Amino acid sequence: QVQLVESGGGMVQAGGSLRLSCAASGRTFSNYAMGWFRQAPGKEREFVAVISGSGGSPYYADSVKGRFTISRDNAKNMVYLQMNSLKPEDTAVYYCAADPLYSRLRGGTAGRYWGQGTQVTVSS
Repeated sequence: QVQLVESGGGMVQAGGSLRLSCAASGRTFSNYAMGWFRQAPGKEREFVAVISGSGGSPYYADSVKGRFTISRDNAKNMVYLQMNSLKPEDTAVYYCAADPLYSRLRGGTAGRYWGQGTQVTVSS
C-alpha cells in the first residue's frame, strides 16, 4: 500500500507559477513510477506528466510541455510538479499517482495509487 498526499495548490494569476508536492508513504518509493494528472470541472481526468522510479524518462502532455517540470526526491519520498507560465486552462484538481509500471501512467489515466488531489486555479 502507498499513501499519497498532494499539497501546494492555490490561486494564481495567468503567467504565474506554482509548485505542487506529493508526499508518499508506504512501500519502497523508488519502485514506483510517479505521475501527475488533472481534472477540470466537467471534464475527464487527463494525464499531465510522468517520471520513472529512478527519476529518469520524464514525459509530458503536449499541453504542458515546456511549461511544467516533474521531478522526484527518492530520499524524501517526494515528487514535484513545477508549473510555470500558467494559463486559465490549467485550472483543475491535480492528482499524483503511483504505479509499478511507467507505461501504465504514461499517456493514460491508470495508476495503482492516487492522492486526494489539490486545487489549482488560474485567473485571467
